[in-house]
Amino acid sequence: MAKPNGVSKQELIQYAKQCLVEKGMEKFTLRAVADTAGVTQGTIYYHFRTKEQLLLGIVEDICKTSWEEISKSNTFVLEQAIASAKSRCSYDSFFHQLFILITAASFKNDKIRYQLSEIIKAENQALSENLLKIWPEFPVKGVSIDTWGIMFNAMVDGLAMQALLQKDFPVEKVYQELEYLVGALTNFGKKEAIE
Repeated sequence: MAKPNGVSKQELIQYAKQCLVEKGMEKFTLRAVADTAGVTQGTIYYHFRTKEQLLLGIVEDICKTSWEEISKSNTFVLEQAIASAKSRCSYDSFFHQLFILITAASFKNDKIRYQLSEIIKAENQALSENLLKIWPEFPVKGVSIDTWGIMFNAMVDGLAMQALLQKDFPVEKVYQELEYLVGALTNFGKKEAIE
């Protein structure tokens, strides 16, 4: 298949995001993305063989962009990461609905499962690297920085799942207390590690 002119894979991901926002998940098709981008469906197929691959591209782009923005910030990186996670924790969270849809699709598609696994590993690693900046010594002996990254990532995804299912989920309260927990671990880690 010859490379189509004029539209990059990254541009298609941006058009796909626009299409998702405008049409919703129910009407999101490769044809709808092609129409939004003003290209042929063949152009979409050149970059993304399936709807799931395109959705995975969107998830990967959102994660990557989020960490790039956090890294550019002059403020405390972990506070930025918590604020970013909180901003996506809601009953109608576009990102987490998409994440769950892709997760479900990955159960029958090993390639998507592998790609999603790599995205999650990258998120865990980014969290671990940022925790290492604030914890010169681990706050709890016997718990590695890699495990802390995995646990914080799982906690954020778990909170988002609950918010998707409960309209009255107390996002503000839970995230305020999560910030308190991270602060307590950070301050305690500076004094001595918890046995």
